[in-house]
Amino acid sequence: MRPMAEAPEVLTPRPMSRWFGLAFVGLIGAWILYQLLTNAGFQWPVVARFMFDRRVLAGIGMTLELTVLVMLIGAVLGIVIAVMRLSGDPLMGFCAHAFVWFFRGTPVLIQLVFWYNLASLFPELSFGIPFGGPKFFEISATTAISSFTAALLGLGLNEAAYMAEIIRAGLLSVDHGQAEASRALGHRPFQTFRVIVLPQAMKAIVPPSGNQVIGMLKYTSIASVVSLQELMHSVEDIYNRNFETIPLLIVAALWYLILVSLLTLGQAFIERHYARGWTNAAPAPG
Repeated sequence: MRPMAEAPEVLTPRPMSRWFGLAFVGLIGAWILYQLLTNAGFQWPVVARFMFDRRVLAGIGMTLELTVLVMLIGAVLGIVIAVMRLSGDPLMGFCAHAFVWFFRGTPVLIQLVFWYNLASLFPELSFGIPFGGPKFFEISATTAISSFTAALLGLGLNEAAYMAEIIRAGLLSVDHGQAEASRALGHRPFQTFRVIVLPQAMKAIVPPSGNQVIGMLKYTSIASVVSLQELMHSVEDIYNRNFETIPLLIVAALWYLILVSLLTLGQAFIERHYARGWTNAAPAPG
């Protein structure tokens, strides 16, 4: 019996719209490349000179430090607030919902400026017995709320509101039967959450959380309004002195692109790690 001949491959011609699209994209790309190479306004020698300037590198260090600390605050508070919302307790649920409503509903710029000017409301921060009682601790609000503290509070509390919703959605994605099975095995509630629920929820939590980290890296530039010496403020200080605005903005943009690319690569590895159980368990088609 002769083997059946393979069906001939049918080649479909590319539509003309695709050729027009390729030509249009090619023209735009060629124009951008021409401007980058010939437009003297970019001042590439100035960009190269300030790319590794110590002030710029110090600003990068502050940006990374602020990003890490803000995300830690956001993640820890986000877990607490998400658990409060899912606890079923009316009071805890109301407090958690109010926190998310307020800090997600007001612009982060307003929150930063508010914390930076807290001394206008409370000149002294103290701890003690109210209504004229003795004070055990007292400090000037101007001393306590520095530029870094204001940025940490403003960005951290705002991030906690968003992380709470991300974590809550991730916890809701875990089948309720998993927690019931854990309790049937004698696990305590915290043990059930830490060992059973949270690891499974990470598959849904990691991708949006990675986006939040990348977004926060860029949002730290807002802290320049409270005179924090992060990357954007460091660049502003330089071009306010030498008036070379465009090349210094290019320096900042290039560093943000480099840092975001590294974070994106790290996010891809983390997502692959938490997706292993699902991708490997799926049967091969056919």
